[in-house]
Amino acid sequence: MKKVLFLILICGLQTAFSQNTKQVSKTKASETKNEKPVIINDKNLYFDSHLVVEEAPPANSDNTVYNTAEIDIKPIFPGGFEKFYKFVENNFKYSDEGVDLKGKKIYARFIVEQDGALTDIKILKDAGYNTGTETIRVLKKCPRWSPGEKDGKKVRVLYSLPITLK
Repeated sequence: MKKVLFLILICGLQTAFSQNTKQVSKTKASETKNEKPVIINDKNLYFDSHLVVEEAPPANSDNTVYNTAEIDIKPIFPGGFEKFYKFVENNFKYSDEGVDLKGKKIYARFIVEQDGALTDIKILKDAGYNTGTETIRVLKKCPRWSPGEKDGKKVRVLYSLPITLK
């Protein structure tokens, strides 16, 4: 009964804090398309309504991020997922907490770039005890993947996957 009440409380808080978080821009889309960069601390910052992007995307590349259902060939770790999970297992360092995390899952999301690099790594759910931070560290250390392809071109792909701790 306490678990149900706790879940209801969490859902209520999530709903309350997710309301009205979108920023409404009064500027027309046509007015923001040709914005000039603003230079702050020697960085070019481009403003696109409420989103701040540190660098402008290259003019000649397709900056679209596809999901795995939209592409012809999915990105893959060199050697397949068995080798990927072996890589994670060999490189993941557990904290000194002495807590048994065996079987716990971490859900990660990242973009596999056109050159196979992993960027925009986010942890959707971790197992606590700094497992999210450690997962990000391991994924940054990861060798380049074979990129996804759509219509014979290498494309950026949003990828989500669970990582089970052993």
